[in-house]
Amino acid sequence: MDLPHEARETNKIDTGTAEEEKGGENHCAEENGIGIVNPPRMGRSESERKIVNDYEMIRPHSQLPKPEAPPGVIGRSLSLPEKFNSPTDSPAATIGKFFREKSNSVSEAITKRISSLRNDVDGDAAAAGDRGGVKEFNLVGLKVIKALKGEGKELKGRISFFSRSNCRDSGAVRSFLRGRNLNFVEINVDVYPGREKELRERTGGVAVPQIFFNEKLIGGLVVLNSLRNGGLLDAKMEEILGSKCPEDAPAPPVYGFNDAEEVVEAADEMAEVVRVVGQRVPIQDRIMKMKFVKNCFSGAELVEALIHHFDCGRKKAIEIGKKMARKHFIHHVFGENEFEDGNHFYRFLEHEPYIPKCHNFRGMVNDREPKSAGAVSQRLTCIMSAILESYASDDRRHLDYVGISNSEEFRRYVHLVEDLQRVNLLTLSHDEKLAFFLNLHNAMAIHAVIRIGHPGGMIDRRHFFAEFMYIIGGHPYSLSSIKNGILRGNRRPPYVLIKPFSSGDKRLELAFSKVNELIHFGIWNATRGSPSIRFFNPKGIESELRSAAREYFQRDDGMQVDLAKRAVCLPRIIKWYSADFGQEKEILKWIMNYLDASKAGLLTHLLSDGGSINIIYQNYDWSLNSS
Repeated sequence: MDLPHEARETNKIDTGTAEEEKGGENHCAEENGIGIVNPPRMGRSESERKIVNDYEMIRPHSQLPKPEAPPGVIGRSLSLPEKFNSPTDSPAATIGKFFREKSNSVSEAITKRISSLRNDVDGDAAAAGDRGGVKEFNLVGLKVIKALKGEGKELKGRISFFSRSNCRDSGAVRSFLRGRNLNFVEINVDVYPGREKELRERTGGVAVPQIFFNEKLIGGLVVLNSLRNGGLLDAKMEEILGSKCPEDAPAPPVYGFNDAEEVVEAADEMAEVVRVVGQRVPIQDRIMKMKFVKNCFSGAELVEALIHHFDCGRKKAIEIGKKMARKHFIHHVFGENEFEDGNHFYRFLEHEPYIPKCHNFRGMVNDREPKSAGAVSQRLTCIMSAILESYASDDRRHLDYVGISNSEEFRRYVHLVEDLQRVNLLTLSHDEKLAFFLNLHNAMAIHAVIRIGHPGGMIDRRHFFAEFMYIIGGHPYSLSSIKNGILRGNRRPPYVLIKPFSSGDKRLELAFSKVNELIHFGIWNATRGSPSIRFFNPKGIESELRSAAREYFQRDDGMQVDLAKRAVCLPRIIKWYSADFGQEKEILKWIMNYLDASKAGLLTHLLSDGGSINIIYQNYDWSLNSS
């Protein structure tokens, strides 16, 4: 709210102390007080002046009437301060008093104007309703907006609706309820699959959205629009929601409880074998190839323990050992082979040195039967899409990290990523693998901000991008290794001399052989300079990436053309990953496919006249994109 200059200055200038308001020994009587004064007199002795100084001003009681000026005396204007109230007043005290009086007069005018609204609220209620119940008026140099309190009946009941992730109609219902400032409960059956049975029982089908006022089914988006357009929605809400919500209404999801179907999961048959054998195998620190390796055992020692446990021959024990390795319960300390009998050293997965950095490993190896990579990927996308729908801004450029960290959706995500420990990613198709690693990268970035915080400087960024890990398919993956090792085909990150994966690294089997430059507009890293966060569907991954590129280049920090200077401003991402985008001239032609008509026309003009073009790379905003 913009205040007049005089009112604003009251926040900067000291209004004076009580002693300044009292005045000195030579002050005349003030306009609002009566006191004993000592007019100045020449020729007083030192003793007389001492007695005068001992006198003090006696002020009237605050509730007594103030004295009025004699007839014919004109009070001074408040538009300008007097030079001095008395010979002993300082300029600062006088100016402070002037601004204090002006501030009081403005406040009094505002109070009177707001109070006057109570008399004409009824007359203006209809007009205010068209503007969302807001009353606006103006004073001299001051604009005041007052929200008028609605006269509708208080809603004691509960609005709830069933939804799914990435459902357009569900999003429309959500936006409508938020726009009306109505509290509601959303039950996403993709996040809470156990509630789908309840949806079918209450509605006779699984179509969403389905809206409930208390326990009564209203219907979907079509019914909601019909009630709103017919002017019947408010009456319907007051009729049903005016009473307390009964117990048989759809219950809100409860934090910390999994669905009954998810609690019972099949255990891996090898998990119990690993627990028993792990107690019999001697785990020691050893030296191999002039290197010191910790917490390992030899293949021969494991074979002996398996023979003793199963009472079987050596050949069968070796086969069991290979099965343990394929399921990622054990690994060769240098990743050289799957499993062999003899003097080769292996570790159990929980003893790998990178495990303390893996935030999807909580104390022990996941002993549940590994789920298919496609099923885990699909559920991860549904949960993270639900998080965006609830805790992201409309343009998906800002997130409420505090809300996410306290949500049931995020708790379920943390539980879900434990299933990645021993998942087999080699079963994924090209598009499924692309969507999986893009979505996982973006989800890990949210998890990293919540668990370790966003990096404040260049040194902290290395810890954020390289040290925050998940264990996936028995191997560690950081944000950097997913982006540069998998999605970019094991290319060096900017300003780094070595590649993410060495030549014998098992993770190279998952790396893409050809780089798709559009991945840079699907990768999100929790900064304001990053493209908007998205979670992709494998079936439409290419079109969704093209849409992400178009959206990014429409931003002010995405791309700008200055005809006068013959300059094109490009995002810093293009420079950092120039190996993926190619030469600068080719980049400009490639970008043309993702520009709107205005920017494309300006860039075409620069390219067609044959003159030189100055390419400028904009600074990257590393600040956190929190809402």
